[in-house]
Amino acid sequence: MYPKAYIEYLVHFHGDRDYFECHELLEEFWKEAPASERDPVWVTLIQIAVSLYHHRRGNFKGAERLLANSINFIKKNPGSMEELGLQEEVLANLLSQRLSDIQKGVPYTSIHLPISDLKLEHECKVLSEAKKMEWQSLSDLKDQGMINRHKLRDRSDVIAERLNQLAERQKTRRGFE
Repeated sequence: MYPKAYIEYLVHFHGDRDYFECHELLEEFWKEAPASERDPVWVTLIQIAVSLYHHRRGNFKGAERLLANSINFIKKNPGSMEELGLQEEVLANLLSQRLSDIQKGVPYTSIHLPISDLKLEHECKVLSEAKKMEWQSLSDLKDQGMINRHKLRDRSDVIAERLNQLAERQKTRRGFE
C-alpha cells in the first residue's frame, strides 16, 4: 500500500531520529520516477526531515525556510498527507507550531508525525523493533555523529558523477568548436 522507502522514512523519523537518512531514502525513491512524474509530496516529507536536521544543529534559517515550504505545500494540496496515512490538520498545526518555535529561536525537540493509519503505524513499529530502534524515541542530542551526519558521509560517488558529467560537457563543447 505504501512505498517501502516511505515506511523506512517513518521508522528512522520516529526510531533513531536519523533525519539525514530520511532524506536519503525518500530522495532516492523520488528520483526513481521519470522527472515529469515525480510527486512533490515526497519533497515535502524530505523538507520536513531536513528542516528538523537543521533545527537540531542550530541552523534556524535553513530550518525555517524548509519548514515554511512544507507547510505551504500541505496548505495548497489538501488531502496529500491523508493519502500517506497522516492526520493532515494535526500535522499542519504541529509544523506551524514548530515554525513559530524556530522563528523564536527555541531549541530543537523531537516531534512525532501524526499517523492515522493504524496498520501503517503497526508496520513501522515492527520494523523499528527489528532494526533495534525504539519507536518514538527522542533524539540523542549528545550524538554528534547523528547531528553532523552530513559531514561524515562518503561522497565519493557524488564527486565521481560530477567529474564524469564535467568530462561529458567538455567533450560536447569540443565537438562544437
